Amino acid sequence: MFKKILLSTVLCVFFAGAAHAASGGIAWDKAPSRTNDMAALQRGAQLFTNYCLNCHSAAYMRYNRMTDIGLNEKQIQENLNFITDKPGDLMQATIAPAEAKAWFGANPPDLSVIARSRAGANGSGSDYLYTFLRSYYRDSNTLTGWNNAAYPAVAMPNPLWQLQGEQAMLTKEVESHGHTSEVFTGFKQVTAGSLNEAQFDNAIGDLVAYLQWMGEPAQNARVRLGVWVMLFLSIFTIVAWRLNAAFWKDIK
Repeated sequence: MFKKILLSTVLCVFFAGAAHAASGGIAWDKAPSRTNDMAALQRGAQLFTNYCLNCHSAAYMRYNRMTDIGLNEKQIQENLNFITDKPGDLMQATIAPAEAKAWFGANPPDLSVIARSRAGANGSGSDYLYTFLRSYYRDSNTLTGWNNAAYPAVAMPNPLWQLQGEQAMLTKEVESHGHTSEVFTGFKQVTAGSLNEAQFDNAIGDLVAYLQWMGEPAQNARVRLGVWVMLFLSIFTIVAWRLNAAFWKDIK
């Protein structure tokens, strides 16, 4: 357990800022919509607690709120809570803030609303996270040995490299207006991870779905309630229209 926590601590530094991401990097891919898929949210919650929560907090979320995605408190305690927190406690990072600042230069940001805060001109916050987490590649010119095509010169190393493996970024030279520049063309797998490309993309889709759900846990209930409200208003409009016609039928 200690080795697992230590590994995740070394891997997680902090998520990229939206302003920088919007100004550079590759186009964002569309994230799959899975906030209504309880199984996907549960898998995403498992990835989040295993690979993110050791460095990043979700200080506006309590463990027992995950009962909304079909888990009971026993499952949460046994499978998603690796420290001594109680089900009603907030999801705090295991790393000490002072140590994080000493190691990384700044505290890793809270991820409670990360999917809502990273929206930009290229798409939603979920699109950004889905692209970002799949766009790491090896770069010997950086201090961490990692870089990211969605966020060039990112400070956080790849937290999911064991699942994804290692890939290299492919580019080609393009000449325009007398200037030559390198244009991103894709990635090449260098070493395999424990998941193949399709499996890894699916796992990231689950993780991003959980991050999106965590940013607004009541969003699905709000949408369902909104449908019923609109249905009621539609029926009421018809009733009111017929009543109005009945009241004024003898008045010309």
